[in-house]
Amino acid sequence: MRDFGIRNATRDDLPALGEIVFAWEQRTKWMHSSHTAEEIASFLNDAFEERVILVAGTPAQAYLAFDPERQRIGGLYCNISGKGIGKALIDRIKEGRDFLWLNTHEPNHAAQKFYKREGFVEVSNEGAEPSNIVPELRMEWRR
Repeated sequence: MRDFGIRNATRDDLPALGEIVFAWEQRTKWMHSSHTAEEIASFLNDAFEERVILVAGTPAQAYLAFDPERQRIGGLYCNISGKGIGKALIDRIKEGRDFLWLNTHEPNHAAQKFYKREGFVEVSNEGAEPSNIVPELRMEWRR
């Protein structure tokens, strides 16, 4: 398994992470972007101390944000898909854990296929959060 230079994020990575999410939102037809890359980086900064944020590459080409208290993957975004970077990040966060959960956007069939391949199962339809007009699905993984 390649590790793609996976490491813990530093605050210096946050602008690149904001750009990764912003670029994904811009190229995703069903996603309505309402925040700039700088605002997204600021949101990540606000949650930095409570999250484990893993990045791949220097500069960061992908990241996974994880809330260890809730065992929740809050986000997985990659600049490049199909190369195993997302899998490497998921594998790293699975280490030493027996349970993880996440929400994924209902129209994001590629993400759902990826998560199912990684052992996640759909458990419920979460609807849309107030700040998110795209309905989401809850998926869980158990060892």
